[in-house]
Amino acid sequence: MNYLQSNLVYFIPVLGLIGILIMIIKSRWVAKQDAGDANMQELAGHIASGAMAFLKAEWKILSYFVVIAAIILAWSGTLSPYSSWVIAISFIIGAVTSAFAGYIGMNIATKANVRTTQAARTSLAKALKVSFTGGTVMGLGVAGLAVLGLGSLFIVFYNIYVVNINGQINGLEMERALEILAGFSLGAESIALFARVGGGIYTKAADVGADLVGKVEAGIPEDDVRNPATIADNVGDNVGDVAGMGADLFGSYVATILATMVLGREIVSADNFGGIAPILLPMLIAGLGLIFSIIGASLVKISNEKGNVQNALNVGNWTAIILTAVASFFAVRWLLPETMEIRGVQFTKTDTYLSIIVGLIVGALMSIITEYYTSMSKKPVRSIVEQSITGHATNIIAGLAVGMQSTVLPILVLAAGIYGSYHFAGLYGVAIAAAGMMATTAMQLAIDAFGPIADNAGGIAEMSQLPAEVRERTDNLDAVGNTTAATGKGFAIASAALTSLALFAAFVGIAGIDRIDIYKADVLAGLFIGGMIPFIFSALCIAAVGRAAMDMVQEVRRQFREIPGIMEYKAKPEYSRCVEISTKASIREMMLPGAIALVVPIIVGFLFGPEVLGGLLAGVTVSGVLMGMFQSNAGGAWDNAKKSFEKGAPINGEIYYKKSEPHKASVTGDTVGDPFKDTSGPSMNILIKLMSIVSLIIAPHININQHKTVLSQNSQIIHTQTAKNIEKTILDKKEIRFQQKKLLK
Repeated sequence: MNYLQSNLVYFIPVLGLIGILIMIIKSRWVAKQDAGDANMQELAGHIASGAMAFLKAEWKILSYFVVIAAIILAWSGTLSPYSSWVIAISFIIGAVTSAFAGYIGMNIATKANVRTTQAARTSLAKALKVSFTGGTVMGLGVAGLAVLGLGSLFIVFYNIYVVNINGQINGLEMERALEILAGFSLGAESIALFARVGGGIYTKAADVGADLVGKVEAGIPEDDVRNPATIADNVGDNVGDVAGMGADLFGSYVATILATMVLGREIVSADNFGGIAPILLPMLIAGLGLIFSIIGASLVKISNEKGNVQNALNVGNWTAIILTAVASFFAVRWLLPETMEIRGVQFTKTDTYLSIIVGLIVGALMSIITEYYTSMSKKPVRSIVEQSITGHATNIIAGLAVGMQSTVLPILVLAAGIYGSYHFAGLYGVAIAAAGMMATTAMQLAIDAFGPIADNAGGIAEMSQLPAEVRERTDNLDAVGNTTAATGKGFAIASAALTSLALFAAFVGIAGIDRIDIYKADVLAGLFIGGMIPFIFSALCIAAVGRAAMDMVQEVRRQFREIPGIMEYKAKPEYSRCVEISTKASIREMMLPGAIALVVPIIVGFLFGPEVLGGLLAGVTVSGVLMGMFQSNAGGAWDNAKKSFEKGAPINGEIYYKKSEPHKASVTGDTVGDPFKDTSGPSMNILIKLMSIVSLIIAPHININQHKTVLSQNSQIIHTQTAKNIEKTILDKKEIRFQQKKLLK
């Protein structure tokens, strides 16, 4: 026990290594599965090469950004005793790891898609096993890299900046180590934002173009091989919903743990771990959650064609959550002292555990509520289906109403979670609640990533003209995947809200302010500007999708017009042209939204000070959470309303199917909802976290106490210089009078 106590900090990266080892084993299993006939493999090859072409183009642009940002960070790190030039190295490692996490997901997804299609020729159970194992590879890769990377860097910085100089756990030394570690989170979130926005623009430009010309104008199925945009559409599922989501949740995972560690430094802890137990606890919970996600994932299975896929996923998810809750109890009892205090709030180890439970409950409730608003079998989606009978406009109205209504219950749950966790353990309680919620990220991401894999599998089945029962099985998986994708986004935005609050609290502490006074005109102005940012950010993302989709529509129409024989299967479309259009558009359009998140906090912080920046962060957090929920849920509901017609949707006693007028109205709603749910909506959670992390990074440079000290020193220098000038003037006057008297004599 004593050995484990003294070496616990080294045990945490081992948990990450276990996750990566299991990921490698499962990845090899997927690669060994049958990839189908030559035609299926050719189609899958087009998708894989298109996805890799996008990633290479994106990485090339982002590499310039990483180098420039690292140089600026290295320079700024030398200007404050709270930081160091080493923060640049931490930033680069975070950026590279985040990009690699996205690559892992995309790589396995482009292998699992065609193998899921082939498995669906056998049974639904086999198709679920292949697709979910592919999702599990991504989940374990993301969580494993996060635990390994964060745990390893903490060991290095802790030893360099604290242990080796006999520094104080609660002093400047540990604050400096964690500030440098924040560079890792900044790198991860920066790449995540560009990956999510760029991938979202890519996938929706292709999707909208394919739908408008293929389904609406040409009257061919969504994934028909004759549609020139269908390969780009399937590529988009991988670069947006897989690679983008992987980088997104990697950044969320790291930011949550980091925020809790920063607040944990403020707690004077009489523990058996050298006083760092509150700092170690979030990393340990993350590592344990990773292990329990492996156990939960192993339970996701069905036995026959009538098996309920959603129930199978729920069993795995709840197993991971319950095991994490049980293990957290023993971890808290073992690590923490009986009583602690943070910023005047006293709490016990039991209070800390209750805060973790609050976080787990909030995460579970958010998933349940999101499923209710986006599931085909529930009232909100049925209301959109029913209002499609009167046309396109009423479908849009119904979808917007559902999206707006869907913010009420989640916000109430979030508010209760914030209040409850703060009641139990103050700001540390809020942060550890977020860490508890994010502990099962590996499982959540496995459930989320399985959806795009199933979607791609259905596309390959359609393009390969496989038997109807194959497409029925992949559609079954895809319908569940649509709901799980929506619940994953709800989970991500909820975790972002709690994480941003924890990061906000950490920023306030390092910036030297104790309150944000909205009675001050400049702070109130910052609050309003912060509330506006998610709107302009969303507008830029949606407009980018619209412009790219217009280019795609023109290209698809051109090919239908100029390449004879496409509709008769006598000629192949030029898939690569559509892939190229989406790639160029997404790379070009992702820059401005990303710049807003990075630059605005720096400008406001240095020009107007930390309190105004605090007001800005409060505004962007509240507005961003609401916008994220509204857009993600509205888009998910529109999507499943459209899918209802593909199975047969009852309206006023009559069943309506594909190509009916209500179905056409639902296609319009789904097209509007596409950039909502896959571009701007899920980007909100990265936006609010990234702005908070940037603020945390610059907090030492705009610390209000340092400014006061500088002003005081400058004032003292001015007073001293003035006194010297006055004294010199008096002496000069005396000398002049003496010389005058001398001349008179």
